[in-house]
Amino acid sequence: MMTPEALRRDIEQVVAHALEEDVGSGDLTASLVPEEARCEATVICREPAVICGKAWFTEVFRQVDSAVAIHWHVDDGEEASVNQELCLVVGAARSMLTAERCALNFLQTLSGTATLAKRYADVVRGLPVKLLDTRKTVPGLRLAQKYAVTRGGCYNHRYGLSDGVLIKENHIMAAGSISQAVVAAREIAGSVPVEVEVENLAEVREALNAGADIVLLDNFDVENLRNAVALCAGRAKLEASGGVSMDTVRVIAKTGVDYISIGALTKDVKAVDLSMRFLPIAV
Repeated sequence: MMTPEALRRDIEQVVAHALEEDVGSGDLTASLVPEEARCEATVICREPAVICGKAWFTEVFRQVDSAVAIHWHVDDGEEASVNQELCLVVGAARSMLTAERCALNFLQTLSGTATLAKRYADVVRGLPVKLLDTRKTVPGLRLAQKYAVTRGGCYNHRYGLSDGVLIKENHIMAAGSISQAVVAAREIAGSVPVEVEVENLAEVREALNAGADIVLLDNFDVENLRNAVALCAGRAKLEASGGVSMDTVRVIAKTGVDYISIGALTKDVKAVDLSMRFLPIAV
């Protein structure tokens, strides 16, 4: 579960790891700059984007030098235009130079995630479907990317393996059948939702009869998606997955499924083009 407290802790930990990775024992190049030098910098967006990652960007500077001030002009989830100024950063030149790359990495990656999520959300606008992310996230950035997905207008699937039961083909083979897998899941999962991945309509029927809460329709064509929706008739939620793209997502949504899961939301992300311009401050 992504509570505000869990997200805050995750931001601190992820940023600390990123800085250890980038700075290590010290920034050799920044040490060439006079210790007393101060500067200000503006972060500019070079392409249309949904901005996301303010907290991560700010935390980088806080951990490097808490005296650095950041004045934001946008909020997470807001759309930025080409050459729009996102924030003003003011402080010690050494600190700002050290933090620059790490902070921008978070902001551009999470903005890229939010921007892609919004593109998908816009395609299905007006339809009663929720687009879900998956666990195909950048290692170490699970909560960050899932947060960014919501800023773009899509929704989160489970955060990890402990948040829900998703019975897939290999689980079914090991358990013996869909019905046996669902029974076993009920015994260990309690009130946690049980989802079953199926590959044909016969397996849809078995999953429904076994009492699955959600049925994941894996790589169903449009006709069989419609058939599954008719077969389900409110007995369980239906999630479509596999082969989902910008070109197919609206067609899939119009079949009447409740959810569409899209690995591309967090897996096929292109970082937003951002730049940071430095100017010296007279002291």
